Amino acid sequence: MNTRETGGTKQQWIPKKERLWVMVSIMIAVVLVIWQLYALMQVPAETLASKRFEHTFKDLGSNARIALFFVLANYVLLLVMRLRVLDGAQKIKKALAALLRFVRRWHTPVAIIAIAFIILHTVAVFMYGFTFDFSNVSGLLALLVLLPVPISGLFRYRRLDRKWHLRTGVAFAVLFLLHAFL
Repeated sequence: MNTRETGGTKQQWIPKKERLWVMVSIMIAVVLVIWQLYALMQVPAETLASKRFEHTFKDLGSNARIALFFVLANYVLLLVMRLRVLDGAQKIKKALAALLRFVRRWHTPVAIIAIAFIILHTVAVFMYGFTFDFSNVSGLLALLVLLPVPISGLFRYRRLDRKWHLRTGVAFAVLFLLHAFL
């Protein structure tokens, strides 16, 4: 049988302890996307090429960047804890362990909201006018690499992803950092 069964009931894709916050973040993301898409569709055509609208899509990108730094902090803190750099500093290590638990708990809900901001940023950039420069192409490549990350994240819950969530996540992080800072 391909599905795992525990105690006669089928295992859910998202663990019960995370399901509530994942569903809440999905609802927040859907409301945010619908609300902002409606607002973007109300922008007059002559405003689309202005600096004011450029600030609009850059603000959406900045919100996504803040959320993504929180999401990526999960991997950075995990790497610091595994490298044994802090073997002598027990107080710092305990504080980092507590911070890692907090970041790991909110990794998925914040990532869902970050994806909503990324979708809105992408739509606004295309409304503003897509040009083939480094910033736009690196952002488009980052978006393409981002597509399998949430899907492999679902497989990660069942340990079926064969580290694809980590690999595509790192590739996305590199392209995202190139897009955001170069």
